[in-house]
Amino acid sequence: MSKIINHSRVNEFILMDFFERHDIQTVLFFLCLSMYIFTVLGNAEIIFLVYHNTQLHTPMYYFISSLSCLDICYSTDSVPQMIAVLLSEKKTISYFGCVMQFFFFCAFGSTECCLLAVMAYDRHVAICNPLNYSLLMQQRTCWELVSGVYTIGFLHSVIETCCTFSLSFCSSNILHHFVCDFQSLLRLSCTDTTVNELLQFIFSSLLTVTAVLIILTSYISIYLAIIKIKAKESRRKAFSTCVSHIISVTLLYGTIFYAYLSPKSKYSSENGVGATFVYAVVIPMLNPIIYSFRNKDIKTAMQVTFHDIITRRI
Repeated sequence: MSKIINHSRVNEFILMDFFERHDIQTVLFFLCLSMYIFTVLGNAEIIFLVYHNTQLHTPMYYFISSLSCLDICYSTDSVPQMIAVLLSEKKTISYFGCVMQFFFFCAFGSTECCLLAVMAYDRHVAICNPLNYSLLMQQRTCWELVSGVYTIGFLHSVIETCCTFSLSFCSSNILHHFVCDFQSLLRLSCTDTTVNELLQFIFSSLLTVTAVLIILTSYISIYLAIIKIKAKESRRKAFSTCVSHIISVTLLYGTIFYAYLSPKSKYSSENGVGATFVYAVVIPMLNPIIYSFRNKDIKTAMQVTFHDIITRRI
């Protein structure tokens, strides 16, 4: 199906896998559309609450709102394309569209990995060094940290994109995925991918392992500080501020390590698609729930905001 003559340029890619299942495409369409709408509305609500409530103008909520912004961008890069393909007879993406989707998908994903490390550092300073927290985590410092993670994420994406699209795709244009993903694109290449895979592994490992080390170091310090607190209520309160972040880290890094850093011999198209669906579609939808379900400040801000809206209308 749609084979490309050797050494001819690929102008578009055909998206396959679960799109071939015509019997479930309608169900998938409504499922993905509902999840995307919930993702955008849920994360937008977090951003709105943080912006309009002065009690949430703290470094922790600044980082949470930054994560919500990233989740909207991350999900928007892939889900609308997937929804459009589910509705379309022609299930393709142009070569340029694939490049751009891959670039932003990698950029936002890498940035989110780094931002979770920054959020762990923020909790480390708040719990282990509370007296100097306001001095160490000033507004300018928070802005610089967020700017830094975006810079690292986009630089990493430039490297990944150059490594991937410097390859020649001349044997087939059938992409066994719902997005332009590194592993799936490598399988289409008709040139030697050894160097590209090595560079991808080195830079991805450098970014993710460094972020994981920062997170682990921060939480080891947090744990040691919490167990020294004598009052049970104070220990519980200190730990509760970290639970949401720990859940987000576990979900994101678990799927990323599984999808990208597992041995190539264990990689399969189905597993890759499943892992990508989790961290590109499911996790951005869950983050607003994770960060609001156990958070009293956000719940209070939500109640106050809705009360103000209702009062103004009356």
